[in-house]
Amino acid sequence: MELDRVLKSWAVPKGPPRRSANKRLAVQVEDHPYAYKDFEGAIPEGEYGAGTAAKWDAGTYAAEGAHNLAESERSMRSGLRRGRVSFVLNGSKLRGTYSLVRLKSPKQWLLIKKHAKE
Repeated sequence: MELDRVLKSWAVPKGPPRRSANKRLAVQVEDHPYAYKDFEGAIPEGEYGAGTAAKWDAGTYAAEGAHNLAESERSMRSGLRRGRVSFVLNGSKLRGTYSLVRLKSPKQWLLIKKHAKE
């Protein structure tokens, strides 16, 4: 997710949840420069993140309940500091409202797909 001119990133070993109320471990990794947003290719052995990198999804997001970009960014920053943030994804694969909730370890979060409102 782009925020403050970097890509905030989490590794989700079992893949993101697709059904409401499902939870997945999400391990926060270092921020990536925004210029990496379209990178795909092989990262050599011995280098950080070694292996194949592929763009899995693309789209937009906004903090849940935000009415404009500035409000969304403030809400995202605040939520990430507090350890609980909800956002709406509008990607080609992932759509809907999700939450990230930090666990006791500062880098471990739960990624939760929230129930769709009827």
